[in-house]
Amino acid sequence: MELAFERRGAGPPLILLHGIGHHWQAWLPVLDRLSAERDVIAVDFPGFGVSPPLSIGQPYTAETLADSIESFCGMLGVREPHVAGNSLGGYVALELASRGVVRTATAVSPAGFWTRGELRYAQSVLRMTRAAALNLPPERAEGLAHNPVAKALSVGLMVAHPSRLSDEALLASSEALRKAVGFDETLESFSWLMPPAPPKTPITIAWGEHDRLLLRRQAVRAAKWSGQRVKLLKGCGHVPMSDDPELVARVLLESSAV
Repeated sequence: MELAFERRGAGPPLILLHGIGHHWQAWLPVLDRLSAERDVIAVDFPGFGVSPPLSIGQPYTAETLADSIESFCGMLGVREPHVAGNSLGGYVALELASRGVVRTATAVSPAGFWTRGELRYAQSVLRMTRAAALNLPPERAEGLAHNPVAKALSVGLMVAHPSRLSDEALLASSEALRKAVGFDETLESFSWLMPPAPPKTPITIAWGEHDRLLLRRQAVRAAKWSGQRVKLLKGCGHVPMSDDPELVARVLLESSAV
């Protein structure tokens, strides 16, 4: 499947997968660090960023998104890449590991390890965030992005350090969320999302210490599911790439060194 992507660097291929409503640019804070040692391919899921939507009648689920990434890698001629994902992308990375089609998978605050109450909370937060993006005029969004207090209020549930997120990145992510045609159906599909089958390849799970969307206690369930300790990203939130680029890049490089 043809998807929008950014490719940089040389070395073992590393596919980067974003969260729901986001785009490949979520990884910009760590791209240069990663591309110094990896052939990095940051991709937009179908129906997100500037990738085309799925075919009419094809449902938006984590599994169909994983299918699209598997097909995308085949089109690029990339076989058994390393893969890393955040949130929804983290779940998809684990799904690809369960299929045995990637060399390693790193999941940062992956979806799917919630209780029903935690799921409803996350869906409510994401719906409100999407509604705000849809209803806020672009000129007002720009003004809010330049206001430190408004910025903290708008992204404080996603990042631990809003001031470290550039105004340009905030505006671009808001626009990506507004235009994400796959958002509503994918979010609804979370209601039936269960942890994937046991992985067939090495995995690493990391969790933001201050994750306010997928609460940190979900990391305990992820650890039990995986049979290993979860790496704690100290000082980081749900989308940690701007919170501590050095730490996130180090975790991804170490986990894809197999």
